[in-house]
Amino acid sequence: MTTCWIIYNGSLTSEKFVDQANLMAEAAESYGITAHVLKNTDIPVTLYKPLEEKPDFAIFYDKDILLGHFLKQQGIPVFNDPEVIETCDNKAKQYIALANARVPMPKTIVAPKIYPKFTIRHTGYYEQVIAQLGLPMIIKEAHGSFGMKVYLIENEEQFFKKVESLSGVDFVFQEYIASSFGRDLRVNVVGGEVVAAMYRHSETDFRANITNGGVASKIELTDAQKRVALQAAKAVGAEYAGVDLLFGTDEEPIVCEVNAAAHIRNIFNVTGVNVGHKLVEYILRKLEL
Repeated sequence: MTTCWIIYNGSLTSEKFVDQANLMAEAAESYGITAHVLKNTDIPVTLYKPLEEKPDFAIFYDKDILLGHFLKQQGIPVFNDPEVIETCDNKAKQYIALANARVPMPKTIVAPKIYPKFTIRHTGYYEQVIAQLGLPMIIKEAHGSFGMKVYLIENEEQFFKKVESLSGVDFVFQEYIASSFGRDLRVNVVGGEVVAAMYRHSETDFRANITNGGVASKIELTDAQKRVALQAAKAVGAEYAGVDLLFGTDEEPIVCEVNAAAHIRNIFNVTGVNVGHKLVEYILRKLEL
């Protein structure tokens, strides 16, 4: 009998994380797969002995990269691959990959490494960033989810206060796409195919995330939007991805970011498409199970 593990983070106690894992498990079980929903803490990374029981594959809804690598080394196919999750979890690393593949995205500058309690305030570096990107601009911490740790910087006072507070933190400076204020697209990609999409908008926030109060509706994508979403997923190596697209000045698609462990409940509620089914079908085809 085919078995799989659905893994989420045990320290996240919100019901939505358990719901996400259970929705994926239901999808797997609809194909006759025995699915086990596990916290990352349920799987000890014991380097001195192999795992006693192994699934045929694991769907990894966590960012415990070290556990992901351990499972992969144990011979377990992991979706997404931990290398992909690591790339997407670090926005700076992700944007480097997107830029290398010439994916349309906002002008981005990766902030230099600055050690905690130190500063480069008087070197002229920050003034060059402002001159290149202008104000307002976006500052994003490298690690953050659900639109958190993303800041709209409107003036120099806010700029210098924020960069000083981020000493010791990886982050990026990014062009502000004013034409996409409070609206974006979430596009789910599985195995090089667009399987679901929704339009998100907010009347009160520059971010459209549902977690931050945004509202979603079903949408038919243009060919250009589909093409850019697929290009972005491929650039980071994601077999499964939630690609967020912004609207350029002429409504052209611009990649905001790629999520390698995108939640599927909201897009299921909006579109009726359970992306989990698409992912399980893809895995079964790839592994010939």
